[in-house]
Amino acid sequence: MKKSAGVILSAVIGASAGAGVYFITKKKKNEAKTAGRHVPFGPYEAVFKRPLDILISGTALVLLSPVLGATALLVRAKLGSPVLFVQERPGRKNPVTGQERIFKIYKFRTMTDACGEDGELLPDEQRLTRFGKLLRSTSLDELPELFNILKGDMSLAGPRPLLPEYLPRYSEAQRHRHDVRPGLTGLAQVSGRNALSWEEKFEDDVRYVRHITFAGDLKILFQTVAAVVKKDGISSGTSATMETFTGNDTENSHKSFSEDRL
Repeated sequence: MKKSAGVILSAVIGASAGAGVYFITKKKKNEAKTAGRHVPFGPYEAVFKRPLDILISGTALVLLSPVLGATALLVRAKLGSPVLFVQERPGRKNPVTGQERIFKIYKFRTMTDACGEDGELLPDEQRLTRFGKLLRSTSLDELPELFNILKGDMSLAGPRPLLPEYLPRYSEAQRHRHDVRPGLTGLAQVSGRNALSWEEKFEDDVRYVRHITFAGDLKILFQTVAAVVKKDGISSGTSATMETFTGNDTENSHKSFSEDRL
C-alpha cells in the first residue's frame, strides 16, 4: 500500500513539474514572439539552460581552483603582470533596446608586451611564447571565463564572443548569433575551431541559435574536450591567431588581432 502511494505521489509530482515547465516555456515563447525577440526552441533553452550554467560553472570554479591558482602563478612568473587578459566583448542583445550588451571577458594572458623599435607591439607570432602556446592548446587560458558564465555574461555553449568593432560588419542573418548568450565553446569550435573561415563559423553559430537542445549542448561539450585533447584547429593556418573579420566577401582579411582567439 505504501509503495502504491509512493508511486502515485511521484507521478503527481512529475506531472505537476512537467506541466509547470510546459506553461513556463509556452509563456516565454509567447512573450518573445510578441516582443519580436528570439524565441526559445524548447524547455531546455527556456527553463533549464541558465540554471545548469550556474550550477556547472560554480562547481567547476570550486573544483578547478587549484588549477586556476597554479596557472595564475605561472603566468605571473613567465609573462609578468597583469595575469588576466581583459577585453570588452558584445554579448546577448538587450531585449528592450535590441542592442548587444557589452561585457568584459576574462582570460589568462598568453602573450608578452614586447614592442619593436617604433614602440608598437610586435606581431602576435613574436609575442606568443612557448608557454602561451601551451595555455592555448590546452584551453587553460579560457578557464577564467567560468566567472563570466556565473555572472550571466556567457553560457557554457553558444557562439563565441568576438569584438565590438565586428558588429557593423555582420550581415542581418549573422547578427542573429547575438540572440543568445555567447559561449565558452560552441558549434563552430567543435567543427574546426580557428581552422574554419569566418563565414563557416557564422553559419554554425546561427544554426546553433535556431536549435538549442540539451543533447546538442552535451554533444558540443564532449566534442570540445576531444578537440582540446587532439589540439585540433588551434591556429587558422595563416597566423598564430584568428584573422580579423573585415566583413563579408572582402579581401585582405589576414591581419591578426592581438589575443583575439575563438
